[in-house]
Amino acid sequence: MAAITMRLPVARKAVGPSAPRGSEKHLVAPGDTITTDTGYMRWGQRQRRRRRGPSCLGLSSGGRSLHRGHGTYVDEEKLIASVAGAVERVNKLVCVKALKTRYNGEVGDIVVGRITEVQQKRWKVETNSRLDSVLLLSSMNLPGGELRRRSAEDELAMRDYLQEGDLISAEVQSVFSDGAVSLHTRSLKYGKLGQGVLVQVSPSLVKRQKTHFHDLPCGASVILGNNGFIWIYPTPEQKDEEAGGFNTSLEPVPLSDREVISRLRNCIVALVTQTLMLFDTSILYCYEASLPHQIKDILKPEVMEEIVLETRRRLLDLEG
Repeated sequence: MAAITMRLPVARKAVGPSAPRGSEKHLVAPGDTITTDTGYMRWGQRQRRRRRGPSCLGLSSGGRSLHRGHGTYVDEEKLIASVAGAVERVNKLVCVKALKTRYNGEVGDIVVGRITEVQQKRWKVETNSRLDSVLLLSSMNLPGGELRRRSAEDELAMRDYLQEGDLISAEVQSVFSDGAVSLHTRSLKYGKLGQGVLVQVSPSLVKRQKTHFHDLPCGASVILGNNGFIWIYPTPEQKDEEAGGFNTSLEPVPLSDREVISRLRNCIVALVTQTLMLFDTSILYCYEASLPHQIKDILKPEVMEEIVLETRRRLLDLEG
């Protein structure tokens, strides 16, 4: 007779607010009015509006009379949200940061991507953005970290360096006018990724920090890409900097390391399901809260809620 798993409802634990009073974000839905303040107009356009009448602020003007950012549009002298998200104001610029969106690259971001195509002197990389990112041959370290001009032999050996399906970690070097991202891997900490697990989350759930490479005390390391791609891999015993980011070991990973990686992966999925920001401390707290449970049980709804509540409580205690 097959075993049947039964789950009974449990009482929820009361948890305080996740943010101090006065710091709540202004959340809007599509169609909500953000502001009716005409002070957001430029001075020259305000003068033209006085001469031409109120129609220049409507749809006929294309909404150019306001310092409006992404996720907004103007209708009947009102600034209205076009996406669901949090309102952000910088001086007189108003924009709405969507809660779930594709990755919009910014210079200096750390990303994890997958090679999709090898072209002349460049690779196309999938980075969870609207357009494929570009990694130029001149923007990467050669194997061994040698510094020299790229030759025709290097161009012919591009598939020996990176080929379709390879995962890489890189940094955003620049953003083109159409939104496409240019990457570089000139530092030895970037390059081709070896054995590990890739988890895809919403880019809005990855917290921006000074460093996105973390060696956790549980025996595994994570790369928290700003584009929502998270790479979990066993912490190497010694980092070989002479390989120039191309030394990927194919030796079997011990069972203990695989169990740690699997637990971290399930913890990240639990944090994403409960919409908790991802950074090294939250992942480590969730990992420690999940230790009393088996790895496969972490994804059960009641266990997921229990460990995330414990993680949130410890984060609140840490903030004081």
